[in-house]
Amino acid sequence: MGWLDSSYPITWPAGAPYYQRVSYRTHSPGPAATDWIFIDEHTGTQFDAPAHFIPPPDSGLPHAGPNGLITADKVPIWQFCGEAVVIDVTELLGQAKKGYSPIITKELVQKWESAHRLLRPGDVVFFRSGYDRFFRKLPEGRRFVAKPLDGDAVAWPDPDPECIRYLDSRGVKAAGTDSPSMGPILDLVADTHIAGGEVGMIWTEMATHLEQLPTTGAFYAFLGPKHAKGSASEGRAVAITNRELARALIRAATYHNVVDLSVLLDSNLPVSWPGAGAGNHAEPYVAMTLHTWDQPGAPYYSRGHIMDAHNGTHLDPPAHFLPPPGFKPSQYSEDVRGRLKRYEKKYGERKFSNVTTEKVPVAQMMGPARVIDVRDLLGTTKKEDWPTSPLISVDVIKAYEKASGPIQRGEVVLFRSDWQHKYFKPLPEGEACTKKPLNGEAEGWPVPSPEALLYLAKKGVRCVGTDGTSMGSTDPEMATFIHWAGAGANIVFVEQLTNLNRLPEKGAFFMFAPLKIVNGHGGPGRAIALLP
Repeated sequence: MGWLDSSYPITWPAGAPYYQRVSYRTHSPGPAATDWIFIDEHTGTQFDAPAHFIPPPDSGLPHAGPNGLITADKVPIWQFCGEAVVIDVTELLGQAKKGYSPIITKELVQKWESAHRLLRPGDVVFFRSGYDRFFRKLPEGRRFVAKPLDGDAVAWPDPDPECIRYLDSRGVKAAGTDSPSMGPILDLVADTHIAGGEVGMIWTEMATHLEQLPTTGAFYAFLGPKHAKGSASEGRAVAITNRELARALIRAATYHNVVDLSVLLDSNLPVSWPGAGAGNHAEPYVAMTLHTWDQPGAPYYSRGHIMDAHNGTHLDPPAHFLPPPGFKPSQYSEDVRGRLKRYEKKYGERKFSNVTTEKVPVAQMMGPARVIDVRDLLGTTKKEDWPTSPLISVDVIKAYEKASGPIQRGEVVLFRSDWQHKYFKPLPEGEACTKKPLNGEAEGWPVPSPEALLYLAKKGVRCVGTDGTSMGSTDPEMATFIHWAGAGANIVFVEQLTNLNRLPEKGAFFMFAPLKIVNGHGGPGRAIALLP
């Protein structure tokens, strides 16, 4: 995936909004840092839903049909993954006049099939042109999109509508390209998108590093935030090339044994941090329509989003709570300085970190899942102690291990409380999910104690997830201690998961990837699990 950084050509240069990131909270006065993000769904590496170019059936617009109802959140989760089939089309690079794209035809695909194997359902077909070599910092990066659109350079190779329809005839429902868009310019951009949308196909645009994949045999997944009514989603494209693991994951995807573990991003749902009291909330999630099918210009639908880096299902990298090297305790508020003294007296020196979102290795956020059921902890706190959360102790984890076997290095530990099932509901009813617990009106979600996280770290666990709103307690001091301990032990958190009740205690494979936000202190993304 390409970087999410405004110094790169990640936005469509013909009128699309520019990507913006602002660190509106820092470690001073602290204790946590986070970011405000404005992003068009078609920014950076992204997938297109059928509704991007297909209007709804009752609209009366050209090409309207049932697939116009398949927005980003309605795409079946299994369709985002499968076996990566890489078709080499590098011979086409540069083979057109300036301002136009070389065309990938169905005959080229058939030639590949003759040399390798027939395409089949479950394949994710990637066209590797090598065009991502032009994805560079601006102004040199203008060669990627702007110069071809201006007619000053040859554009990217891409398939024509007939090629897309041929893929569909083979049962292929997902494709990808290392170009900025799945559509040849100038004349076939809309036609290719419409051909795919009419048959319910999705595709990844602006993929990178396809040369590192084998021709067949790698497992591929696109993991992007789950935007309600989205035309697309910016996201992360990942592949697993270990043959044995990939084979098992491809089989699970082929049989649709994939579970979506991400909550829906919608401004009417409790996806944002409301804070305790007034003026302590984080940036709320806001969605807006930027373009509709009947507006002037190409007949497409597009949305944009303003959000905090911790909206919905998201990553906490170490730099979320750990300040960068050189940070002085005097920069904290008096309250946080007091927390620091008490933390270091009990747990030792609080660490520093510059590991922001884009620096967390993708492999750290995936692995065999161990689901620890902590529902019995709900209702165990006293009302007079609120705001507080039940603590998941080392003893709770050891009891799980006694029953289910020792936790192993590289496994991902997921704490299941069914919190989202109970409380993730439209507002104001959904205030029970986060707002009421933070304000002491209800018990908080179960959270691991600092000792529990240190215990997991010693066992080689580097990623921990929860179906609570946060890994931190509703008690501010304990929340800080938990984040300092986990981040200091090089554990990353995936928060606000859902559907953990659909996973076995062990045997599933967990995958999460956040947006690749440069210098980000969090990252919305998509979590999935593949079942054995």
